[in-house]
Amino acid sequence: MELRNLRYFMAVAETRHFGRAAERLHMAQPPLSQAIRRLERELGVELFTRTTRQVALTGAGEVFRTDVEHILKAVDEAVARVGRFSSGVEGVLRVGLTGAAAYRQLPALARLLKHEMPHVMMEVHTEMLTPAQEFGLIEGRLDVGVLRPPIRREGITHRGLADEPLVVAVPEEHWLAGADTVRIEQLRHEDFIVYGAALGSVVDDAVTRSCLSSGFYPHRAYEVTETSAALALVAAGLGIAVLPDSIRSAPREGVLCKDLKDALSVPLVLAWRTNDDSPLLRNLLTVLERNDVFLEPPGGVA
Repeated sequence: MELRNLRYFMAVAETRHFGRAAERLHMAQPPLSQAIRRLERELGVELFTRTTRQVALTGAGEVFRTDVEHILKAVDEAVARVGRFSSGVEGVLRVGLTGAAAYRQLPALARLLKHEMPHVMMEVHTEMLTPAQEFGLIEGRLDVGVLRPPIRREGITHRGLADEPLVVAVPEEHWLAGADTVRIEQLRHEDFIVYGAALGSVVDDAVTRSCLSSGFYPHRAYEVTETSAALALVAAGLGIAVLPDSIRSAPREGVLCKDLKDALSVPLVLAWRTNDDSPLLRNLLTVLERNDVFLEPPGGVA
């Protein structure tokens, strides 16, 4: 059964007139009448009753019309969707994010996509440190990553999103709870809750270097793989955690965040495969550029 014959049928069903239907379809009336006859023979039923004065749907024609309306609507939507997909207006964007970025950058990105690219769905993977996101990008399991450089694998391009200061998260009953600003040196005798060294965390490296610059090595009391776990242990009073400022966007009961006067900052970038020429990625970068999401102009791409 040819799709065009279904469209012919709907034109006649809606106009109840072969001449007007032929005009709508920009064709002559005899070929239209012949096409409807072939359709009826194919179905084994009469779809229309015809007199010299009018054309009317039979009972079978009424039933067929209801189904054909759904079929043609589905076909038209499929055509529109594939067009949107090929132009990057529709699709699935697979995003990887570091733990802290999920608190601040993920909501901002989701709001922007909903407004600017409403037909794009996000597949979100959080609590991914930089090495894991690098592998995900190179292997094609991620389209973009929100991660912290340095990036050690070739074939990845990135642009800056933020340069975040480190803050210290302390239990609400901690002796530093009343301080406005904390110096790294004041944490010399504290139990640190840190990301596992084997994970290759950029934040963990920045914390260690900040402490070394103040003359001590942090006491790594607990190692975690997720930012949420670090904050949970802080809330339990098991230690302190030095983390990116993004964690302020997700306040947790029992945890206070304090500015660190002399700590390093940690950059955050958006990264993607250099050879990815998909329309979806191209549209995303255009939207981010138009909304001033990047820190530097396009010429600053690494």
